[in-house]
Amino acid sequence: MTANNSPQSMRTFFIIWLGQLVSMIGSGLTGFGLAVWIYEQTGQATPFALTVMFGNLPQVLISPFAGALIDRWNRRLVMIIADTGSALITLVFFLLLAFGQLAIWQIYLGVILSSVLASFQEPAYAASITMLVPKKDLPRANGLMQMGQALQMLIAPVLAGILFVSIGLRGIIMIDAVTFFFAVGALLLVHIPQPQRTSQAETAETNRSLWREAAFGWHYLRARRGLFGLLIFFALVNFFLNFSAVLLGPMILSFGTAAGLGTAQTMGGVGMLIGSIAMSTWRGPKQRMTAVIGFIFLASCGLFIAGLQSSVWVVAVGMFLLMFSVPFGSGLSQTIFQTKVEPAVQGRVFSIRTMIARSMMPVAFLLAGPLADQVFEPLLREGGALASTWIGSLVGVGPGRGIGALYLVSAVVLWAASGLAWANPHIRHVETDLPDAVIEPDHSGELLTGVVETAV
Repeated sequence: MTANNSPQSMRTFFIIWLGQLVSMIGSGLTGFGLAVWIYEQTGQATPFALTVMFGNLPQVLISPFAGALIDRWNRRLVMIIADTGSALITLVFFLLLAFGQLAIWQIYLGVILSSVLASFQEPAYAASITMLVPKKDLPRANGLMQMGQALQMLIAPVLAGILFVSIGLRGIIMIDAVTFFFAVGALLLVHIPQPQRTSQAETAETNRSLWREAAFGWHYLRARRGLFGLLIFFALVNFFLNFSAVLLGPMILSFGTAAGLGTAQTMGGVGMLIGSIAMSTWRGPKQRMTAVIGFIFLASCGLFIAGLQSSVWVVAVGMFLLMFSVPFGSGLSQTIFQTKVEPAVQGRVFSIRTMIARSMMPVAFLLAGPLADQVFEPLLREGGALASTWIGSLVGVGPGRGIGALYLVSAVVLWAASGLAWANPHIRHVETDLPDAVIEPDHSGELLTGVVETAV
């Protein structure tokens, strides 16, 4: 960025964010409606698991290549094409359903194609934020991003449940198709500056193969030990949070009701919304890395509380604390990456982050069930090996208490990981060891910062 095109306000970002928020809620409506439809058609849980897998696996595989192309192409155009493609997929679902031809395999195919488009849309959106928001307001912008996820979690399931009864799946899908016009319309109204590139960088990029470009983000992070350490730390966080989140339903339903599960999930959504609102109005502390580790530690405390007792309200309190902390840890971490990674390569670098984060989810899902069913639950049944120990006294004995113990184990591991991250000087001092890569002018137009690191 130069002094002439450095953003002076969050207006353009806010327009795009509003359009994307409406579209996200619409997508949440369709996701809920399709889940209900799949269950009505099959009565099985396996299609749900396959849908989740098909929704994540393409992004894991394609993200590095998508990131390389995003840094070559116009990011605004990439977002418009991706959102338009998603709208067309939704419209196809509507037509198939209207003519009575919708089948499970077609949903799988649509989810795969949507995931491919998301592989381009999400990194392009994330990489554009640096070009749209003043550096001092990046934490607020990231807080708004987290708020969008929280609003989707809270609004979409409730609204979709009402709409499914009143207008059916076809009506829900049509509403979703309309919401894409908000996302595309917002993008058509604004201009997203492209990051500046030197002629030398352009020549080097042209001479590289797509395979080397795809690997660029990995090598870029490996050469910056603080950012790479932060990446590994968050990969571990993502694993254990997803590891435990997938077991929330079985744990609560082992002693409570579906209403109790809804209460705990709602409390988690409210916690995330409050945390996101606070993050969007706060520019964050000067020492962001300290806050990142501190809020992840606090989230782990929520995980620990949630596993302690067979009580819906204890679990709900734990989920509130957990989800309240996530926007701060995630948003401030994102701000560090945005300020330390030069804008011209953020597509590739952020795609690698997405790939690693997404790859943790299926691994967590695959391991969580067997560990709960085959290991921890038997240990804490009546007469189990741990039933009469201090662990049994702490978490209780009976159905769901093995999952509770897994929550505690996950929390302890994350406490240890937070301690190790703090003890690692490369991670702790990443903000001072690495120069800022975002250039921002002062009021006179003079550049204040702008050490643009050489691409590796």
